[in-house]
Amino acid sequence: MAKRYIVDSAQITRRVEDLVGKASNRYRITVQVANRAKLRRYEEIDDYDDHAMKPILRAIIEMSDEMTQPEILSD
Repeated sequence: MAKRYIVDSAQITRRVEDLVGKASNRYRITVQVANRAKLRRYEEIDDYDDHAMKPILRAIIEMSDEMTQPEILSD
């Protein structure tokens, strides 16, 4: 059985609210998160050991970090 991270649902909810609040179009940000999660899911097929977190949760965390911490993108 794969080991999963325990994710705080309040933290995920807060991150989703931040994403939606900062986006100019709610539909577009939703589609972007879904597309990134889809990409991550297909990337995980190649990397069998990295099934610790669901792709949608990883996409939400990555995108909210990119929006709140732009210095991540500059590295």
